Amino acid sequence: MSEYIVVPPYHRPTLERYIVGDNGGLTYTDHGAFDRSLTVRYELRLPRAVMPRNAVMYIWHESGGDSKRFEMARERLERDADLFAVTISMAELADSFSMRTGLFYYAFDFDSRYGLRYIRQSRIGLPELRGDDFSDGAFALTVYERKYPAPESWYGGIIYHIFVDRFKSSGKCEPKPYAKMEPDWYGGIKEFPAYPGAPLANESFFGGDLYGIRDKLDYIKSLGVTCIYLSPVFDAHSNHKYDTGNYEHVDSMFGGKRALDRLIAAAKKLGIRVILDGVFNHTGDDSKYFNKYGHYTGPGAYNSDKSKYYKWYKFFDYPDDYESWWGIKILPRVNSSDESYIEYISGKDGIIDKYTSAGVAGWRLDVVDELSDEFVERLAQRAHESAKDDVPLVIGEVWEDASCKIAYGHRRRYFLGDQLDSVMNYPMRAAIINFVAYRDETILMRSLFKMWEHYPHEVCHAVMNLLGTHDTVRIITTLAGDPPDGFKNAELAVKKMTPEQYARGRRLVELAYMINATIPGIPSIYYGDEAGVEGYSDPFNRLPFPWGREDVELLSFYRDIGELRRNNDVYKKGELFICRFNIVGFMMFGRGDGEHTYYTAVNRSDNVIIVATTDEDREVLTSAGDVGANEDGVVIPPMSGAVIKMSAKSAVSAENVEEKETEQKETEF
Repeated sequence: MSEYIVVPPYHRPTLERYIVGDNGGLTYTDHGAFDRSLTVRYELRLPRAVMPRNAVMYIWHESGGDSKRFEMARERLERDADLFAVTISMAELADSFSMRTGLFYYAFDFDSRYGLRYIRQSRIGLPELRGDDFSDGAFALTVYERKYPAPESWYGGIIYHIFVDRFKSSGKCEPKPYAKMEPDWYGGIKEFPAYPGAPLANESFFGGDLYGIRDKLDYIKSLGVTCIYLSPVFDAHSNHKYDTGNYEHVDSMFGGKRALDRLIAAAKKLGIRVILDGVFNHTGDDSKYFNKYGHYTGPGAYNSDKSKYYKWYKFFDYPDDYESWWGIKILPRVNSSDESYIEYISGKDGIIDKYTSAGVAGWRLDVVDELSDEFVERLAQRAHESAKDDVPLVIGEVWEDASCKIAYGHRRRYFLGDQLDSVMNYPMRAAIINFVAYRDETILMRSLFKMWEHYPHEVCHAVMNLLGTHDTVRIITTLAGDPPDGFKNAELAVKKMTPEQYARGRRLVELAYMINATIPGIPSIYYGDEAGVEGYSDPFNRLPFPWGREDVELLSFYRDIGELRRNNDVYKKGELFICRFNIVGFMMFGRGDGEHTYYTAVNRSDNVIIVATTDEDREVLTSAGDVGANEDGVVIPPMSGAVIKMSAKSAVSAENVEEKETEQKETEF
């Protein structure tokens, strides 16, 4: 087994961006999204060896058309590079395209001794020289105009995502007449479809409720949690509640409005906010709005075309042929552009006001890409206007890069300033899994570069970083369990990991959560992941919490990470520095606050990695695996990781790395 000594450098890209202050001062930024009020200086360093003669920056709108051409001035000659620069007002740029905000792209070319050459992004997001065109490697530039205060009070926190029926039962709530109550909390999932996508009534309940969550607030707080995200709590027929029956009522099996009020009040005393799942793209067919089965008084859309709810839905052949979510007939889709529906949800004294007044601190918007822009804008506006003592957090369920998302042929405008504060960071989840399970560090590096460059900095620090949700396979099963291919649902319902798989999975979960909790954003814990809960896709990822049977070793690690974030403000707004090494399976990045740099180093290679430092007061803040130290630095064996705090001056720059060349192998800056 080989040893590699690596020296942590600051991230030093060839392309640098600076925000120009009112007095002309420059503030370095690695972001590529800017408020239209800002002026930005772009600096491009071109290798002296290619003898650059000039440089040009081209910017074009994402819809295409002619680009704007900006000549870059050669400002100085450095030791091995020529510096070219240009300063651009974001407002003037957007106005020149007859827009206030928008998504743009840019690239560079320059004349050299070898002819015309181009600058494009490499596969991990860094600038690279190229001989042909830059059509497939342009940089993104979002110009936005934020209408609401940034959710800074949310930065540095931790979200705890709870599927209410499966977390904790207080025994205080009566089941509905049709509910099939599972007598054994630990007996597993008995109700499941015969095959994925098959119809399922979802009438099997374990009895978790909001009173039960309140009873476990001290446990939740011990994880460092600052926000509880609840699966839907509105009155509904199913156990998952994504088939809303009545937005105005909290489901009686969860304890009703009184239980929600008490949970919010008790959580607030512990510094924990509560946000709700806003399922506004569809309702249940068994709802006061659709009323297919006549369970509600007054006509629903299904009962009469004179119903006040009729135009909320789209009927192809009234009443039985109607638009539903992904063809699931129990979930008729709502027309979110309908003014009466928008007013019902986001108008004065509407649903948003009702729950804001009860103390709800924010919303996670289910399938936000299927909601109209107007609906999302009005909801965000109402959420911010009705919040009196706090800045709300509005999170969208987006599974792709949300800065350039196209849904149903329409470019979404989530981050242009008047819609979302945050999104669920599914791309980062996939990247972390690829690295931890399959040792591919390039995808993770690319995802970090991409988020940091594409998302406004307010979003980067508020993005919801997740490893698991009610829609994904449990993280420990994903990382170390058998693939589900070839197994029937009846087999997956009872399938467990072997002891060897579980032990490996526990370590991989620790490494994954270490990354997830130290990159920019707000980490989210799906209830039970911290306790070692296994499970395949829905509904097997929704097992009840194993009270009294938790994996205490894994739980202790999650608590250590919570303490790390609670005690170090760098995880609120710290800059991101990505260290680049050509070592397969090794990933290292830093968060900086000017005084210290907090490095996360995770080793999935086959080699021992030594993170070299001459800093005498270096400190390993937390670790997973057999991390140690010697005279060379922090020793990180395979399947291990550490968070290391060093003074900023100990971070080795590109200039003095040359003195350590004899100690480094296969290392690139």
